[in-house]
Amino acid sequence: MSELHHLTGLQIAFLRVLWQRGEASVAEIGEALRPERALAQTTVATVLSRLEKRGVVAHRREARQFVYRAAVTEGDVRQSMVRELTEGLFQGDVAELVSHLLSVREIGSDDLARVKQMVEAHEKGTEVSRDKR
Repeated sequence: MSELHHLTGLQIAFLRVLWQRGEASVAEIGEALRPERALAQTTVATVLSRLEKRGVVAHRREARQFVYRAAVTEGDVRQSMVRELTEGLFQGDVAELVSHLLSVREIGSDDLARVKQMVEAHEKGTEVSRDKR
C-alpha cells in the first residue's frame, strides 16, 4: 500500500465507529462519540466530508441523510501511519523503533512473550495472531 493515511485522533475515532458498525449516519457517529467528545452535527459532517475528499470514507444516500462507511481498513491505516512514523522519526530504522517502544513503557511478561513469538514466527515465515490473549 503506497498511499499514506495521516489521520488525527478525531479522524481515527470516526473511523473506529465505522469499522465497528460498518455504516453510520452523521447523527449516529456523533452519538457514538458523545461519551468522549461532544461534537456538533455540523462538525461531524465537516470531518466526514473532508475524509471523503481524501478517499478515506464513502457515503450513500438513504432517504434525506448520508450513510457513511470506511473506504480503508484499520490494517491499512495502521500500516501507513506506522510506516510514516518509522520513516519520519526513526529514519526507517525498525530496530530503533522497537527499542524505543520497549524503553518508554513497562512491558508485561505476557506481552514480551507474544513479541518474541511474533519475531520467531516472522523468521520462519509464518504468522501469529496479534490479538491480545
